[in-house]
Amino acid sequence: MGTIFQHIRLANAAKPDLEEVDANALVDSGSIDLCIPSLVAKQLRLSAIEQRIVTVADGRKVSVDYVGPIKVEVFGRHAFTGAMVMGDMVLLGAIPMQAMDVLIDPRREQLIPNPQNPDIPGAMVMSHRMTRK
Repeated sequence: MGTIFQHIRLANAAKPDLEEVDANALVDSGSIDLCIPSLVAKQLRLSAIEQRIVTVADGRKVSVDYVGPIKVEVFGRHAFTGAMVMGDMVLLGAIPMQAMDVLIDPRREQLIPNPQNPDIPGAMVMSHRMTRK
């Protein structure tokens, strides 16, 4: 499978009056979180919430800023998440992809809305029983 890029929109969820940022994101289901370059964090006026240790592909461990809250949008679907500030491009990882109920179509090498939930995002949750006291 080749490299997949997807146009997404990013916004500062705590400051909805700020202009959103368009990004051509690298789609990487092998990564967990959203990663954004420092320029995008500055454009969205995101402050560091904490430091996170990230293991990069060559095995090195790097300390990076974790910022948020970020609103991510693709195909009219939204997710709210944080992001690690690193690299020179936006990387869309598995958690925001799951939250928006999108998946990689390996045959067409593109990101698509989940065909089982084409109109609105779906989710799987553990069943529970409500108990009343």
